[in-house]
Amino acid sequence: MTSDMNRNDVIIIGGGIGGLAFALHLHAKGIPCRIFEAVPEIGTVGAGINILPHAVRDLAALGLLPALDEVGIRTKDASYFNKWGQHIYTEPAGLDAGYEFPQFSIHRGDLQQVLLKAVIARLGPDAVITGHRCSGVEQDESSVTVHFTDATGKALPPVRGSIAVGADGIKSAVRKQFYPNEGDPVYSGLMIWRGVLPYKPFLSGANTIRAGWMDVGKLMVYPIRNNIDGQGTQLMNWVATQERPKPETFDWNAEAKLEDFFEPYKDWHFDWLDVPDLLRKTPKPLVFPMVDRDPVPTWTFGRVTLLGDAAHPMYPRGSNGAGQSIIDGRVLAERLHERGLTPAALQSYDVERVEKTSKVVLMNRKNPPDAILREAHERTGGKPFKHINDVISPEELAEISASYKRVAGFHQDQLARVAS
Repeated sequence: MTSDMNRNDVIIIGGGIGGLAFALHLHAKGIPCRIFEAVPEIGTVGAGINILPHAVRDLAALGLLPALDEVGIRTKDASYFNKWGQHIYTEPAGLDAGYEFPQFSIHRGDLQQVLLKAVIARLGPDAVITGHRCSGVEQDESSVTVHFTDATGKALPPVRGSIAVGADGIKSAVRKQFYPNEGDPVYSGLMIWRGVLPYKPFLSGANTIRAGWMDVGKLMVYPIRNNIDGQGTQLMNWVATQERPKPETFDWNAEAKLEDFFEPYKDWHFDWLDVPDLLRKTPKPLVFPMVDRDPVPTWTFGRVTLLGDAAHPMYPRGSNGAGQSIIDGRVLAERLHERGLTPAALQSYDVERVEKTSKVVLMNRKNPPDAILREAHERTGGKPFKHINDVISPEELAEISASYKRVAGFHQDQLARVAS
């Protein structure tokens, strides 16, 4: 028997960042919805992420800036260095770069909790139903029915609504139903190690640094919480990336050993950061493969569509995955408000977002912001330089960054046009 559960207008499959933000956008438009999440409890998991100004704009419109300020850090600048700690390039970020909205460095789990608390406060305690893993969807001309199982695989009562949105991540059951032959995610040839730990501030205290390059070890470090002990200590997030053969299995939360990745960084003692010390002091680092999926021509099938990582999983090299998910939710809510809970509204969303996010996915493969490191590394042959201007001009470095911003939709000029 189908469970109407007060007849859901929009069924959201997945309670991650994209699904939760989408629910808040729907609520702001007066459209009822309910989220169904596979895990029994939504906890604070993951590590650090950056939310860029174009996505923060959407969160600000939902009234979430004060909550973000309580748990995150407003990013001031981004810097690039080679493996010897020689400075390549620095550019301001967020408000310091002239944007109307800040950029946030934040723990993924903290952002998810901000969104979850807002959903429960605004939509009610029954807005998020946990322990429901999607096993398939079916539809007719006027409705869609979503089937679920519990953690043991036992069938739960199906849920009926007008629209279903698969926001269930890179392993999306909804996407698999419509693209059954897609197979595993596409492996980049790179493995990522990540960790968080209490650590003293460096540089501006709100800087995102990238150093090295893939074949000698790349490292990204940035703070994600301020003054966690009353003495100025920050919660620091780091991401190490190295070339590795394709793993036998794709596990996104496997624990790693220090010796698995430490060797390339053992001599990275910079004036402003002691990298070996940072890595040694990290409890329980995690390892996962850098993967994405090839863009698909459509996310929408009748009354069902995709959102976030289920629609456009991308390499975490442009600080853009979560942000694009947030923007998906805003655009989809707008189209549903304009055109009703109809397949036509989903198609309108599809036309707008598939092409844009496909370009970001491909740009993250080819020329994300860390291409600055690649250019410096290749042009110096991996050796120290005397003056960076002898290697690559400031104008060329700025254009690499600006080119990515334009494709990803957060160049200052683009956001200024939207505001006007």
